[in-house]
Amino acid sequence: MNHVPSILLITAVLACHGTASRAQTVPGNEAVRTTGTGKSVDLPPVPASVSKPCAATAACHAGAWHMVETSDGLRECTEPYARPTTCRVSSYGTQKLPRLWIVKTQARWRWCQYPDLGSKCVDIFAKPPANLPYDAIQ
Repeated sequence: MNHVPSILLITAVLACHGTASRAQTVPGNEAVRTTGTGKSVDLPPVPASVSKPCAATAACHAGAWHMVETSDGLRECTEPYARPTTCRVSSYGTQKLPRLWIVKTQARWRWCQYPDLGSKCVDIFAKPPANLPYDAIQ
């Protein structure tokens, strides 16, 4: 029996799975810390000027999904603050959508185009137009 095709298939599946797993977090995201009891995650502060949240299941969301690492794992949210009801389970890797990655680096919250600090990242709380994000279909 020749097991080479089976081994190649298993290797390809594991390689693809490994790539998707690495992309589930942004290396260097200071908001995510491993502690002795598990994982600690910070979320961006909600400005007082932010209005009523748009639920992830509602038809009020337009634009890119905000990819936010939460204590429950990676979520796609209608806003960067990940307030209750605004997030859903991530479909990253299975569904192509416009996305922005919410990360904390150098003590500042940023919108990044990809799950990579080397991509186009802008300060969420900067004054316009400096805070205009660069989303991407991914």
